[in-house]
Amino acid sequence: MSYCTVANDYELDKIYHDTEWGIPVHDDQKQFEFLMMEVMQCGLNWRMMLNKREIFRECFANFDYNEVANFGDSDIERIMDTPGMIRSRRKIEAVISNAQRFIEVRREFGTFSEFLWAFTEGKTALYINHEKGIIPASNGLSTKVSKILKKRGFKYLGPVTVYSHMQAAGMINDHSHDCVRYELINSNYPTIEMPCDDEQGVVDFSE
Repeated sequence: MSYCTVANDYELDKIYHDTEWGIPVHDDQKQFEFLMMEVMQCGLNWRMMLNKREIFRECFANFDYNEVANFGDSDIERIMDTPGMIRSRRKIEAVISNAQRFIEVRREFGTFSEFLWAFTEGKTALYINHEKGIIPASNGLSTKVSKILKKRGFKYLGPVTVYSHMQAAGMINDHSHDCVRYELINSNYPTIEMPCDDEQGVVDFSE
């Protein structure tokens, strides 16, 4: 969905929208942070993730994937016992496992960002009508990327989660046309028009 429609309801939402959401990310540590916050968010709401972001950073070594990849049972227990942390052992284990898979991708492609951005030719994807507020929960691209990540062993990264990550990391510009961030991104970063392929869970915010 278009984040712009709700971004001003809450201060942390507004800050995140105005400074991060949709700006192209090519730094691997930031990619890992965004991706693992999506993993922790599964079944919950994004506002909770923003509220707990500093707790996540404390628990997961500021999202240093090299450190997280070496976490063991004692680290899992430490994280589970951290006040305010989401106490889902499966999600915590998924973050650790994903860090290991993340490093494997880096070894093969140089950086995780290069691997991921290749799906949009290194450019921010623009989809017809998305700027009007007609936004899916997933599409053909996120489904394709999700399948490839799952085949590589990544966990908790279904098509909806991957689509949300691509929005957040600036691979897709889903700011609404009347949002200043929409044009800011288009004016400062390379873009590519892509076909609306296999869109699922479409919500129309255009009216």
